[in-house]
Amino acid sequence: MINKSQFPILNQTINGKPLVYLDNAATTQKPQLVIDAICNYYQTINANVHRGVHQLSEQATQAYEGARHKVAKFIHAYSDKECIFTRGTTESINLVADAFVLPRLKAGDEVLITHLEHHSNIVPWQLACQKAGATLKAAAINQKGEVELESFKNLISEKTKFIALNHVSNALGTINPVKEMIAIAKSHDIPVLIDGAQATPHVAIDVQDLGCDFYAFSGHKMYGLTGIGVLWGKAALLENMRPYQGGGDLILHVSIESSQFAPLPNKFEAGTPNIAGSIGLGAAIDSLLQVGYETINKIENELLNYATECFQALPGFTIIGTAEHKSSVLSFVHQHIHPHDLGTILDAEGVAVRSGHHCAMPVMDFFDVPATTRASFSYYNTREDIDALMNGLQKALEVFN
Repeated sequence: MINKSQFPILNQTINGKPLVYLDNAATTQKPQLVIDAICNYYQTINANVHRGVHQLSEQATQAYEGARHKVAKFIHAYSDKECIFTRGTTESINLVADAFVLPRLKAGDEVLITHLEHHSNIVPWQLACQKAGATLKAAAINQKGEVELESFKNLISEKTKFIALNHVSNALGTINPVKEMIAIAKSHDIPVLIDGAQATPHVAIDVQDLGCDFYAFSGHKMYGLTGIGVLWGKAALLENMRPYQGGGDLILHVSIESSQFAPLPNKFEAGTPNIAGSIGLGAAIDSLLQVGYETINKIENELLNYATECFQALPGFTIIGTAEHKSSVLSFVHQHIHPHDLGTILDAEGVAVRSGHHCAMPVMDFFDVPATTRASFSYYNTREDIDALMNGLQKALEVFN
């Protein structure tokens, strides 16, 4: 049975009110299972990995590589060695931009994204294109917040050398038809990266079935720690890429004149890794699978539908992002009240939401709004949490009247 007692941080009050945490798209709270795994590492086997022959180091290495194995199974990778531990989705995307795309770009080439992207899936491609003299293009979206597939298709040409797409929009909750978009790209023999930061907490991932070349995601979005993430890539591509960073643990031999690099995955994991974060990510995967995506989807879809219904009774509010296929995100504006004011009043009522542009300024520009207020739901949320949100918004209406 799911209950908030499994998440210690949720059992507190904010401004004298029970905490209602609805900022899960920014970061999720951590179950006791994950917290215990981190504490156990530091209390019993804290040591560096891949370096020592003593027992603690060997145990730490087993736990670290065991977490990688869990990741590989979780996303249905072909092998463990394809799963690179990074600091998060942002570093994973930058790694691909720097080590795979940039060496292959030349003046006049193009990289294709969409108008739905998070800044982390825009800026790295801007930088790569600027360095190479290439052009970044973006497929259009419609008023529902869905990618226009015809725009996507029409922007693909012989100049298109790489495509990067988000799986789920952090700003609107839109679930993109990435499998179909990947198939379109593959018909033109174009490699594809999927930003899965917002997908992994809500959608079962099978990279083999999707057919993409790279998949990136973050631990803290899926009940793990901050500062840990994964880049999955096809082994053949990763093996032909240069290292993203230099340092220890990615080499077989070093002389003053040259270095011989270690095989995958060590080739892309320079220095001491985030061992505790990796172990915590493994525990987070265990936690997700214990609940099950069928249960998660059922709970979160019911919450989204209930919240959407409740909004009909609130005057002056508009939901931004009404895609047919959505994850549990409700992004909205009021005709007179600024999103930051809404966020402040909700916080006074113990309700945590996000107010701002959500690192998705092109989305805000498209809808001609400076920002939105975003409530994002997790399987640990309840209908009572939605009621608290609605009561807080009613309070805001009273204050501004």
